[in-house]
Amino acid sequence: MWWCSRLRQERDAAQAQWQAAQEELHLAQAVFASVQAVLVANPKGVIERVNDAFTALTGYSSAEVVGKTPWLLRSGHHDEAFYAAMRQSIGTTGSWEGEIWDRHKSGAVFPKWMKIGAVHNAQGQLTHLIATYVDISERKRAEEQIHQLAFYDVLTALPNRALLAERLQQRLRSTAHAPGSMGALVCINLDDFKRINDSLGLPQGDALLREVGQRLQACVHGSDTVARIGGDEFAVLLDQTCEGGGEAACQVGPLVERLRQALAEPYALGDGQWRCTASLGVAAFGHAPIKGEAKGDAKANEVDEAVAAQTLVQQAELAMHEAKAQGGDGLHFYDAQLEQAARARVQTERDLDAALAQGHLRLFYQPQVAQDGSIYGAEALVRWQHPQRGMVSPAEFIPLAEQTGQILPLGRWVLQTACAQLAAWQQDPQRAAWVLAVNVSARQFVQPDFVDEVAALLQRSAIVPARLKLELTESLLVAEPEAVVAKMHALKALGLQLSLDDFGTGYSSLAYVQRMPLDQLKIDQSFVRDMPGSAQAVAIARAIAALAHSLGLQVVAEGVETWAQRQALAALGCSLFQGYYYSRPLPLPELQAWKVPPPPPDSAPSAP
Repeated sequence: MWWCSRLRQERDAAQAQWQAAQEELHLAQAVFASVQAVLVANPKGVIERVNDAFTALTGYSSAEVVGKTPWLLRSGHHDEAFYAAMRQSIGTTGSWEGEIWDRHKSGAVFPKWMKIGAVHNAQGQLTHLIATYVDISERKRAEEQIHQLAFYDVLTALPNRALLAERLQQRLRSTAHAPGSMGALVCINLDDFKRINDSLGLPQGDALLREVGQRLQACVHGSDTVARIGGDEFAVLLDQTCEGGGEAACQVGPLVERLRQALAEPYALGDGQWRCTASLGVAAFGHAPIKGEAKGDAKANEVDEAVAAQTLVQQAELAMHEAKAQGGDGLHFYDAQLEQAARARVQTERDLDAALAQGHLRLFYQPQVAQDGSIYGAEALVRWQHPQRGMVSPAEFIPLAEQTGQILPLGRWVLQTACAQLAAWQQDPQRAAWVLAVNVSARQFVQPDFVDEVAALLQRSAIVPARLKLELTESLLVAEPEAVVAKMHALKALGLQLSLDDFGTGYSSLAYVQRMPLDQLKIDQSFVRDMPGSAQAVAIARAIAALAHSLGLQVVAEGVETWAQRQALAALGCSLFQGYYYSRPLPLPELQAWKVPPPPPDSAPSAP
């Protein structure tokens, strides 16, 4: 009968609703049993429920917070605009995610990563807001430690070369927008430091270096930067020293002379007075549009600023060497007599165009070795076989290519050649599992069609995508980090690997690094070089390795030149090693014949 059929349908529907309710109940119980802190609030923001992990994180019990709002946790770290943006995101997208600082019941302020999601009923009405929290205090401390170790000199507490470069780029950027404004970079080398250090010993040598830093700081304004950029080398970035036009030497000269005189005064070291004069080189700069800015290319602007800053440092160092060549205890301005290198760069640019057109470029390969001594793969490195000059150093033509835009066709050729080589290795059982790393420049990465270009190349070459590893630099995150992370996810979706190269030499925000779909971090060779003798270098490597492991990433060390370095890095958890200890970059035939050298006879096994 029809009414029996209807009763069965109603019974089945009721059973289905009961089953769905049971499943939702089990899901809710699982969520509240999570190790992550969970907070549930009504549409007005009044807290209805929290879990045990919330209590452990904040110190507040459920009874203390239910019926109140999350403003109970407000630390004062964020302004109203921050919370307004949060509310707007929840209202428009239904969610918000980010770093937030809250206050523990004890009064301590701590950072956490929070996700908020809006819950709606079947009619589309907002019913609840659910927030989850993760304490990121340890990661923030690791980030701060890396920043301090990587950007400040341990001995003098002055900025180091990396931080000087960052501030120099900022100064160039501000000068470009201020007609009539000028500045200057002064590079300083102590003339007699080695003699004093050898005579009095390391402690007195260190005392001298600290005194030099203090004297330089006493001569400049608070907006100027005094940095230690080498063993006995310092630099001073003079900010807003020259305004209103005029000859740079006339305006900067008196201040630089005061620096020279201050350093020439005797130093009280040990039981006596010692003199340690200095040679100073000056490179002045003034208002000029940044190359990328002149073209309206904001993304490329960061690359051009870095190249301009590097060029300015080179000019100041050239002038410093000239002052030293003239007997020391003097200063020299970079001038037209030092312009020969610039003219040579113009010729190199023309020759590089010809090399790209005529096939003078070659790929060399530097092996990467795993902890067990097997060949993991290699890094592809471009080399230029000039028909007249022979092999041209990459240090000469890569920065030039970045500046001129030639890095785009150059990078495209490297990727195409690397994929072709991977396709060949796939047919060779001995090398089919090798991974090939390819450096991608910042300018190449920001091209709108870069992801499509890589996807087409993978399809055309028919390689296993995971065998290709793209090495990216931290400088990518300086401009438009959200777009960079999104593009990295698009690349990762193709199946290839991603590595953050030269990690520790720039400053990557942890909030973005932990969102980047990376496979590995690569410790820069500048840190590896001083291991294991330098406590600072070891501390930096340890901090980077710990951060990488906390994010589940592989750690690669480049620039490994000795077995002692290899062992020290292995003990920190590095799983891949690259450097001259194993091999210089090799042409393809030599790479394919290359064997991993055995450990030294008296070597101890590395830590697991």
